[in-house]
Formats: sequence, structure tokens, C-alpha cells
Amino acid sequence: MNLNNKLFAQMRAATRNLIKKPQVDTNKVIQDALKNASAMSQSAQAQMRGFSQANGAANGHMPSDVPDMLAELSRKFGHAGAAANEPAVLLPGTFSDASFTNSAGTRSYKLYVPSSYKGEAAALVVMLHGCTQDPDDFAKGTQMNALAEETGCLVVYPSQSRQANSSRCWNWFNAVDQKRDQGEPSIIAGITREVMGKHKIDPAQVYVAGLSAGGAMATIMGTLYPELYAAVGVHSGLPYASAHDLPSALAAMQGQLQRQNKPGKAIPIIVFHGDKDHTVHPTNGDELMVHARDAADVMAVEPGRVPNGHAYTRTTHKGSDGKLQGEHWVIHGAGHAWSGGSAHGTYTDGKGPDASREMLRFFATHR
Repeated sequence: MNLNNKLFAQMRAATRNLIKKPQVDTNKVIQDALKNASAMSQSAQAQMRGFSQANGAANGHMPSDVPDMLAELSRKFGHAGAAANEPAVLLPGTFSDASFTNSAGTRSYKLYVPSSYKGEAAALVVMLHGCTQDPDDFAKGTQMNALAEETGCLVVYPSQSRQANSSRCWNWFNAVDQKRDQGEPSIIAGITREVMGKHKIDPAQVYVAGLSAGGAMATIMGTLYPELYAAVGVHSGLPYASAHDLPSALAAMQGQLQRQNKPGKAIPIIVFHGDKDHTVHPTNGDELMVHARDAADVMAVEPGRVPNGHAYTRTTHKGSDGKLQGEHWVIHGAGHAWSGGSAHGTYTDGKGPDASREMLRFFATHR
């Protein structure tokens, strides 16, 4: 199923209209164009929302520039679009490039070291971006580097390559990429250990978080490497082993989970999910909390609202010692976007709550 010329013409027209009307819903415009193209199937529509398969596998193929165009439109004309045109705040720390290679392949990464770091033992947060994103985009959207300046932690952003996935999605649904010391998990763990080897990192304060496909991969990392990561943060992601190929991945994204290998160990986890997420069904957020809930003795439900922003429901799960095992934030009215993020990055929702700050607060309770 190839995208036909009619579809491209519709998308180009939508793009031109968006430039003139920056307040419209970019995803709706693009999706309306998709619905009118007879050659577009349900699988491709799901890919259009950010989850195209690696290397053009399966029956269909999505040109790599399509999700890139959607991401660029979202960056320029999404929530708080005017703010995206303002210059980003320059931070005093260093944001440097590096790469890591092992038998599974090579991935580049970026590391933010805050200006306050003087070689003392510090926390490390591994941030896994979503589809069509890269480390710079993800850092701007989550504002995690600014928080690193506040808290003194280091932040590393592994980068998915176009060779591994044409839309830069982490391949969370591939069997080899769900196994310890194989595939992408081995590369991400290798990047983590490399940063720990080059900087003085407290091994008890290493955490992993991600958005969407990156959130699904963060869950995989926490499950496969519990001795490496003390806690996991997942935004709009999926549970471990929720898919084993592209069809099951698309089904899982729609809330039809068919898990093959349900792990038995609970990992400390904080989950954010919008209840209007039409890309990854909120059922996935519920499923992510199963083990934390089962391991806890006390559950508390706390409704809240961000001033002039989203209402939310925060559910906490604590053990008999009072320590948090899990937190689940359901953001009412929010879609597939990083909560509390900056319009300088893609797939962000500035109406809050601040997922980045809350993740760091949760991580600090696990060391």
C-alpha cells in the first residue's frame, strides 16, 4: 500500500493552509487528508501518528518525509505555537555529542552535564525520545536539561538512527529488541554504562524514561536491567512484551494487548498518559501499573488541576514501608504529548502537569 500522489497533494495543501493559520489542530488536518485518500489503510494511519516500522518491513511502506513533515508542523503550529518561535533559553552546562558501538550496532547520543557538576557522584537520567524526534528536540520539549541545572543530575539522550528505523522509532516491538544483551537494549545499556564510566555517577541513582516508542523502550530497559536502573518513567508508552511484531504493535497501541511473556518482578515506575490519546490507548498506562499495584500495600487516589491547565488523577501505590512503588497520572483531556513540555519541542502539551519535574521527584525517592 503506497501513499499515492493524491495523498501527497492533499498534505501539501494542508501544509500551506497551516502556515497561514497557526492555531489549527495540525494532527486533525493531516488525518482528514489521510481519510480522503483511498490508498491509505488503517496500518498506515497508525504509522502516520508516529509508529512506522523499521526498514519498510511488512506489506506497506511510509516515506520517511511524511512523519517528519507532521513533526515539523507540530513544532511550529502546535500548542503554544507562538512560544516555539521565541529563542530557546541558553543553559550554562555542556551538551556534547558522542557515540557507542557494540555487536548490535552503533548509536549516537548527547549528554548534558550541568554547570554545577564538579566530579562528585551524581544521578544519571537516560531519556529515550519518541518517533520522528532526536535528542535536541526531546531535550527542548521535556526541558530536562534545565531541570538538570536545578538538581545537579546528568542527562543522556540516546539517538535512534534512520538506518534502524526510518521514523526514528525505537523498535520496541521486535523480538530481538526485547531481550537482555541483544539488539537496542544492549546498545542503550552500553551507552548508560559508558557515561557511568566517563563521569562519576552514583550507581544507585540511574534512571530511564521515555515518550511513546521511547516510553515502551524505557519499560523494556527497566525490566531487563533492574540492577542498572533504579526506577522508570513512561509517558504515553506501552508495557513490556506487549507486542512481538508490527501487527501486534498496532493492536497494542489500540489497547488490544496480547502479552507473550509477562514479567513477574515489579519495577518502581511513574506513568503519565492522556485520556484523549488516540495514538497509544490509555489502557496501556493502566497495564504498566499492574506489578507496582500488586506489590504495594496502600493505594491512594488524588484528583487535581493545574491552574489554567489540565485536570488530572494521580494514583499512588506504596509498600508497607511507605515507599512509593508506582505513580499513575491520568491527564484529562490530554493527547499524545509530553505533559508540561515546551513548545520548542515536538509532541508537547504545555497545559501540564509537569511530567519532567514529577519524574525527577519520583526518581529521587529511589536510590
